[in-house]
Amino acid sequence: MDDMPGMQPMDHSTMPGTSMAPTEPITPIPVLTDADRAAAVPPAHDHPVHDNSIQSYVLLDRLEAWNAENGTGLAWEGRAWIGTDLNRLWLRSEGERIDNRTEKADLEVLYGHSDSPWWDVVAGIRHDFKPGASQDFAAIGVMGLAPYKFEVAATAYIGQSGQTAARVEIQYETLLTQRLILQPLVEVNLYGKDDAHRDIGSGLGTIEAGLRLRYELSRQFAPYVGVVREFAFGRTASFRRDDDEHSDDTRFVAGLRIGY
Repeated sequence: MDDMPGMQPMDHSTMPGTSMAPTEPITPIPVLTDADRAAAVPPAHDHPVHDNSIQSYVLLDRLEAWNAENGTGLAWEGRAWIGTDLNRLWLRSEGERIDNRTEKADLEVLYGHSDSPWWDVVAGIRHDFKPGASQDFAAIGVMGLAPYKFEVAATAYIGQSGQTAARVEIQYETLLTQRLILQPLVEVNLYGKDDAHRDIGSGLGTIEAGLRLRYELSRQFAPYVGVVREFAFGRTASFRRDDDEHSDDTRFVAGLRIGY
């Protein structure tokens, strides 16, 4: 309805319960300057880069014993590293003793560089103490976490006498509870040529499959029990049979896993 003649128009903004959004802030916002931006970011030296700090880790993944048809045995596999998130010095070793006699033992010294968040490329040397006379290999490979959390270590070796070899190890951990863990593991060894002095044949040499159940008393200490099955193939199996040894073997093991 139009306003009546002689009456002033009513200002609705002054009526109780009526508000209008201001077009300007009550307190003006100052313009952001370069000095303000610099003050908001602390100096870089107050925040050290975490991947440059030196860390270390030692893991004796398997230290186990068994009593089988071919004698009483002791086996080990361990690794250690020191360095940063991107660059590390690795030590790896595994071996086996049967009836107080060392059947095989090796030590690897490797430089590792992180190629991605989940994978390291490693290169270095491997020294075999046994079987046979000691010998050295150049080593190159990868280590890391594959999809579905499979831990993989694959390494190729070139020896002094032209011997070549490759080792692939895959393991997986299933948490039955927070402390009870089931660990399947498969290790495959391949060789480039025959080496009768070490009972090694060319091609696929051995496959070892193990299943271990451990109980973590702490993150650093866990006893376990398990079963291990090893198969030899081709010329490697023939060399073993010539020495009156079995080409395949099953053993029940008990051991410790220690890390710190």
